[in-house]
Amino acid sequence: MTANLTLLILIGILVACGVYLILERAVSKMLLGMILFGNAVNLLILTVGGRNGRPPIRGAAGHQGEEMADPLAQAMVLTAIVITMGLAAFVLALAYRSYILTTTDTVQNDPEDAEVAARRQGEDPEH
Repeated sequence: MTANLTLLILIGILVACGVYLILERAVSKMLLGMILFGNAVNLLILTVGGRNGRPPIRGAAGHQGEEMADPLAQAMVLTAIVITMGLAAFVLALAYRSYILTTTDTVQNDPEDAEVAARRQGEDPEH
């Protein structure tokens, strides 16, 4: 089995951009990062599934299974698309609620987390 190098490079770029955006503080950038990362994983699953143009069923065009594409990859990608859309809708609802309450899109540091981090480093949290 050979893989398309251009598609694998595109998958790597999408994963890198997605991870970079997920690590940002703005919720909208996090959402875009999750969508990019999900699309990269979907492309990776389809790439692993087999060559393009091969029949996913037995007996089509005289092939008896030796050059058959894997139909499970297509089913997994369809399921992943639905899950990604549900996750995107949920994060959009969270972002809207956060914007209504705080009028900002960025995620702030939690004071309790900063206090715990300061205690771990041996610092006094009040100073």
